[in-house]
Amino acid sequence: MQTDTTELKRMLANLNIDELNEMQLASLAAKENEDVILLSITGSGKTLAFLLPLVQLLQKDSKGVQAMIIVPSRELAIQIDDVFRKMQTGYKVTLCYGGHKREIEETNLVQAPAVIIGTPGRIADHLRRNNFSTELVTTLILDEFDKSLELGFQEEMEFIISSLKNINKRILTSATQSVIVPNFIGLKEPLKLDYLDLVIENAIGLEIKMVFSEDKDKADILFKLICFLGNRSTIIFCNHRTSVERTSNILSDRGIVSVFYHGGMEQQERDAALCKFRNGTSSILVTTDLASRGLDIPNIRNIVHYHLPTSEDIFTHRNGRTARMEASGTTYVIYSEEEILPEYITKNATAQELNGDYELPEKPKWSTLFIAAGKKDKVNKIDIVGFLSHKGQLKKEDIGLIEVKDFFSFVAIKKIKVSDTLRLIKDEKIKNKKVKIDVAK
Repeated sequence: MQTDTTELKRMLANLNIDELNEMQLASLAAKENEDVILLSITGSGKTLAFLLPLVQLLQKDSKGVQAMIIVPSRELAIQIDDVFRKMQTGYKVTLCYGGHKREIEETNLVQAPAVIIGTPGRIADHLRRNNFSTELVTTLILDEFDKSLELGFQEEMEFIISSLKNINKRILTSATQSVIVPNFIGLKEPLKLDYLDLVIENAIGLEIKMVFSEDKDKADILFKLICFLGNRSTIIFCNHRTSVERTSNILSDRGIVSVFYHGGMEQQERDAALCKFRNGTSSILVTTDLASRGLDIPNIRNIVHYHLPTSEDIFTHRNGRTARMEASGTTYVIYSEEEILPEYITKNATAQELNGDYELPEKPKWSTLFIAAGKKDKVNKIDIVGFLSHKGQLKKEDIGLIEVKDFFSFVAIKKIKVSDTLRLIKDEKIKNKKVKIDVAK
């Protein structure tokens, strides 16, 4: 099925996009049965570059799974699902990933969706349980396929792809050149669309600044740097989970509000951390390289490499969280005397001196409430706004970003309103149901 111009414009309007960029147009122009390798830096619009061709290939009258999108992380799966739903294609989509209740996914798969988006482990699990048929699957998309291979998903991916006997269109995306595509993926003379250099040249720009730490520990210079940066949205990258929590705690102990995020956390904890970062409850996110891909958080101004990246690819992906599309951003690399800096860091870098006495950043004006009800309880954003406005006596400007998950929701409200709001709604019900509401942990 070809997507006509009117339908394309409608989907783009749903995403508040006026026109496609060169890379997206090239992907859309590829032949229906042509395999594609799409190389472009993070933040350049790769998700839309593979979703639009996918929609072209879907058949309205087909009653089974027609396409599979395999990704290395649950966050990336959720992001793609969100974009697909906003496009309002009319096709059913189901998410499958670890940390999500398998029973919910199994229920969603009973009436087969047109598209499955998921991580290798969970999709392979559903296949082994025969929870859906692969007979009609003709399109396979491997988003950030290099990361899936790097994370050790090769065995699961090989099993999944061996189960897909009727694939005639493959789209592989990556933000790096270096990876070798394994034979089991089955590429047939793929069209290679390389927009890595083009997008970098056209970007407004990423500044790279070097920050020297006299102390091997780096905690003091990190604190000084955050004070220098103020309360602008900043991601701090560490190489280990324990370092993430330690670094976040150090900042908190010194009066800087921060949240942390890594793969060892429960899904609800991860969702809460990202929500707080998105909605302004915290302008500082301390994380592992888990956050270097798949997170679409707008307006991130600064990246801080508290620990040096272990490869150029990791450096590139971390930096890709800022200076996205038409925005600018700055990367700060903290290093000590004993550390050897590779050329890929230093070649475009300048020194950043921190000689002043910098004040603590202003505290965030928002707080986040946790509501123990979500989509599966038939609760939506309008319900939450109505409840907080009527029962909590909040004005429109007191309510910020709302995120509704399957079984719980998060809502930002002005910090000065939290105590009164919780008192007013203490014994009230949402949708005639009493639910737990408290400050998000």
